[in-house]
Amino acid sequence: MIDLHEIIASTRDYNFHSHTQFCDGRETMAAMVQQAISCGMKHYGFSPHSPIPLPSPCNMSALSVDEYVAEFNRLKELYDGRINLYLSMEIDFLGDKWGASDPYFDTVPLDYRLSSVHFISSPDGTEVDVDGRPGQFKGKMETYFDNDIRYVVDSFYERTLQMIEKGGFHMLGHFDKIGFNASSFSPGIEDEPWYRRHIDDVIDAVRDTDIIVEINTKAYPAPVGASAEEVAGYVSRLFPSPNVIRRLVSAGIPLAVNSDAHYSSRITAGREEALAIIDGK
Repeated sequence: MIDLHEIIASTRDYNFHSHTQFCDGRETMAAMVQQAISCGMKHYGFSPHSPIPLPSPCNMSALSVDEYVAEFNRLKELYDGRINLYLSMEIDFLGDKWGASDPYFDTVPLDYRLSSVHFISSPDGTEVDVDGRPGQFKGKMETYFDNDIRYVVDSFYERTLQMIEKGGFHMLGHFDKIGFNASSFSPGIEDEPWYRRHIDDVIDAVRDTDIIVEINTKAYPAPVGASAEEVAGYVSRLFPSPNVIRRLVSAGIPLAVNSDAHYSSRITAGREEALAIIDGK
């Protein structure tokens, strides 16, 4: 395993969260490396959505892991001396069913482990991906959760706390990601005291570990090349939100700015804005 703390303390020319052709990314690993070099990155990590024990169009297949590792090794050798490349996965936490501490991940030569919550259990036990676009989320709210947004948010943060307690990973991915869809479904929800208590609970839990919290810039700003209509309806934000970032800084929790890039053009999107908030500007 690499020392993420040392790298993040020594430079800001890094990105440890990205997706390519091996999951739901839109470009090849080679294209991402080339762009990262052009952007002046010194450290770049690949983190495809890990295999999980249930069907998902966004997650990589366990059958493609060997191919992923082989392509990584090829690129690492090819670009040796120009950029430091790292093998990782964004590992979904599914409660007792799956997570970064599962023995499976000891069989893959990962340099670090990034762990995130995308799925929560519906009342009938179905694992539901609550990420994605607001329109899709609205449909899932009706189909799986009887439009009970409190249940969804509570479940998301309960699972996040379980993930932190169980451990086995080094970096926590976009821990308030549910706020995006929850705010679209119920505007103002993130300002409600009960929601803010969830944020406080996560901060308290992380404070007692050596986990690095990711500042995810994927949704900031609107994608380059987006149409006027798309830009008009685009919600530009960071995960966690600026106020939460400031609370993390005050708590002394180590932070890493990652783009969660699915396109090479997004590798540095929102980076300066996130770093400015960390710096108190």
